[in-house]
Amino acid sequence: MLSETRIREALKRPKFDPPWRSEPLLGGTYDEEEVEAAVAAIRDASDISKGFGFSAPPIPDFEQAFAAYCGSKHAVAVNSAGPGLDMAMRFLKLEPGDEVIVPAVNYQAAPLAVLGAGGQIVWGEIDPRTFELDPNDVDAKITPRTRAIFPVHMNGMSAPMDDLIEVGRRHPHPKHGPIPVISDAARACGGGYKGTKIGKKGLMTVFSFHTMKNMTTLGEGGMITTDDDDVERYCRSVRMYGAEVEEWGTSNVMTKVQAAVGLVQLRKLDSFIEARRRLAYARNEMLDGLDEIVLPYEPTECVHTYYLYSCLVRKDWAGEKRDRLIEMMDREHGIGCVVANKPAYLTRRILRDHTPGQRVPLSEEIGERMICISLHPAMTDAENEYIAASLIDCVRRLR
Repeated sequence: MLSETRIREALKRPKFDPPWRSEPLLGGTYDEEEVEAAVAAIRDASDISKGFGFSAPPIPDFEQAFAAYCGSKHAVAVNSAGPGLDMAMRFLKLEPGDEVIVPAVNYQAAPLAVLGAGGQIVWGEIDPRTFELDPNDVDAKITPRTRAIFPVHMNGMSAPMDDLIEVGRRHPHPKHGPIPVISDAARACGGGYKGTKIGKKGLMTVFSFHTMKNMTTLGEGGMITTDDDDVERYCRSVRMYGAEVEEWGTSNVMTKVQAAVGLVQLRKLDSFIEARRRLAYARNEMLDGLDEIVLPYEPTECVHTYYLYSCLVRKDWAGEKRDRLIEMMDREHGIGCVVANKPAYLTRRILRDHTPGQRVPLSEEIGERMICISLHPAMTDAENEYIAASLIDCVRRLR
């Protein structure tokens, strides 16, 4: 842990103004390279014979580069991860009563995609150390109606994909065969799992390029990766009304300006992740020994992106005391913290009403103990030290 001298010296610095948000509004960094790429794409589109096109270059170039980065056969660019998740669920052609197992500790987007596609959400428990969907709980909750397992690569780290895929293989659907694993990687672009990049394993993976994410395409955008030709054909068609596959679709295309910037951001992505990991490891050392805080856990088979620096408070600090700690960090030091996430059925009534009687007690407990403390690849070492010192100070005064 930080020495008393370093804590005192760090706390002499003024509080952050403006504050470091819990999730900074730009997840990576932009410079003149992105500006030049955007301007060049606009200039190219100014040719009346070209315009902004329908999936015009450099959109295919971005898709090919992203597929190569993930090691997947295909990548399909979309305008946001939300429509990508909807496409993933619609691909399954869910019928009334069809179930999809989704972790409850989750942002609302994934379970809403199940609901929107006509499926029945089944809430899955998480592993309390990783916050990832627990394969043992999935195994216990599979029924003959289970159509998909839908993990989220939570807060920057991969779900246990091989274990979940194996569960799906052991419990084939009576009509559709092995249960597919479809994953939400909105917060985990650039992460790794067992020597592969997130986006390689499972039937398909959906990524977000929203402004706060590890890389962004002018504030919005997304990508679907897959090795399955039918998935690729379906997603590529329904992102533009679905005529090629005679399915319902709407317009969810990415623009060529976004793709041009995405190519630049993709080249920088590993450097963003490296910076996040370096800061996280340094913070772990500075906080080691602070008994009230359980530090982030990273299994050996994963490369965590630390999109969120996700900790737990001790059990006896759950709820009100955790909330007081978050408030102190913000008010006194300008350091944002967030609970990402409580079980989604506790935060959205529509999801709670859809799943009456379903409870996941461990997930509810974790939702009362979680605290995610601001981290960003552009943070300086001095800023990271101030954040660690501030947390130590606030914890001590709350004891």
